[in-house]
Amino acid sequence: MAGVDHVSAPSALTDEQVAGYLARIGLPRPERPDREALAALQRAHLGAVPFENLSVRLGEPIVLEPGALVEKIVGRRRGGFCYELNGAFAELLRALGFRVTLLAARVFGKERLGPPFDHLALRVVADGEAWLVDVGFGRFSELPLRWDERGEQADPGGVFTLVPHGDELDVRQDGDPQYRLDQRAYELADFAPTCWWQATWPDSHFRRAATCSRLTADGRITISGTRLIRTAADGSRTEQELGEAGTPAAYRTHFGITLDRLP
Repeated sequence: MAGVDHVSAPSALTDEQVAGYLARIGLPRPERPDREALAALQRAHLGAVPFENLSVRLGEPIVLEPGALVEKIVGRRRGGFCYELNGAFAELLRALGFRVTLLAARVFGKERLGPPFDHLALRVVADGEAWLVDVGFGRFSELPLRWDERGEQADPGGVFTLVPHGDELDVRQDGDPQYRLDQRAYELADFAPTCWWQATWPDSHFRRAATCSRLTADGRITISGTRLIRTAADGSRTEQELGEAGTPAAYRTHFGITLDRLP
């Protein structure tokens, strides 16, 4: 978008927090903030840190502050939803030398677009080129998408296109619109009201059922309610009913999450 100044703020993380974060996703510190490092970081994050709404279901406070987000992901070995995952990942990327801009998006529903700040995504500059990066949308691109490319972009997660819509961009996955990006730069605090609304509104889909999902080497593994779902790379899936007795053990085994009670 012409006239938008994508200035990256400095990271709020300490060297110790950065080291802990990299250990959490199983990567050494990259030598340079280049596109190869960015792709490796995104893929590793998707495989290690789950997309989950357990805090929403358990009534835990969600604090959109870098230290609190990293403590949850690294210290408590948890995941989160878009505001938390992309908010924390932005801080890690900044600490590693990438230029990062927080972007607001409206998610396409079955009947209409969601509200402003419905989703948080990232614009990241690596090797002088801008990329769309998103580790907080569940099943989505596994690798960064070229920001200025308007043709189809093949990715392990599907075929993606970024289609202009006035001053905004519609992001499509396999032809289906996923969200509409506002290209202006925002701060993490700008997302706090909608984050609170998503977590507390009785009709929010984040409150309907517990979900926890991460990428695997050959697909995706998910716990939805008390069901364990394995999705292969070709889209085929198997489901196993765990029951309330078996669900806590599955959280520990597949996500490293210990729960005092079911969400």
